Amino acid sequence: MAYDRTAMLKLLRPAMTRILTPLGRALVGRGIGPDAVTAIGTLGTVVSALLFFPLGLLTVGALGITVFVLFDLLDGVVARLGGKGGSTWGAFLDSTLDRVADAAIFAGLILYFVVGGDTLMAAVTLVCLIAGAVVSYAKARAEGLGLTADVGLAERPERLVVALAAAFFSGLGVPYVLPAGMWLLAVASLITVGQRVVAVYHQTRER
Repeated sequence: MAYDRTAMLKLLRPAMTRILTPLGRALVGRGIGPDAVTAIGTLGTVVSALLFFPLGLLTVGALGITVFVLFDLLDGVVARLGGKGGSTWGAFLDSTLDRVADAAIFAGLILYFVVGGDTLMAAVTLVCLIAGAVVSYAKARAEGLGLTADVGLAERPERLVVALAAAFFSGLGVPYVLPAGMWLLAVASLITVGQRVVAVYHQTRER
């Protein structure tokens, strides 16, 4: 089940839960649990990103990833319908595999730029990958210390929406949208890292 709840997911979750409930009920009927759904979603995302993006099939890749990203909601539906609810293991697995999926998405885009000979954009996208990982780590580490670090311009849902939308429209032939999206994400992610560092710093000074 998704435990990194953000405003965007809170808005989407009720509607998506209603849509995904029939599929979740079918999976429960076949004995498929939420952990398996989480793993399938991650595997599908990784394969879509690393297969289609480097081949230049950006629109196909973005659509495939979007479908599997919905598994982030489906695992919660399966857990609820199966009567198991959330679990500590499920929370850990979900968060860990989210990082794997995110890394695969940006790695696929890096390979796309490398294949196309665009070294600058490959480097910018690498910044997106690294800064995004640090954003997530900063929040997890702060929470491990009993603090909070929920601030920032670019949390996971925002990063996914921008990256996938940019790839989708770039694949349709919209000029400059993918480079613009990567530059935007790189800057926003770096700012978010700074915001979280400052937030934690102020909390430690108040103790």
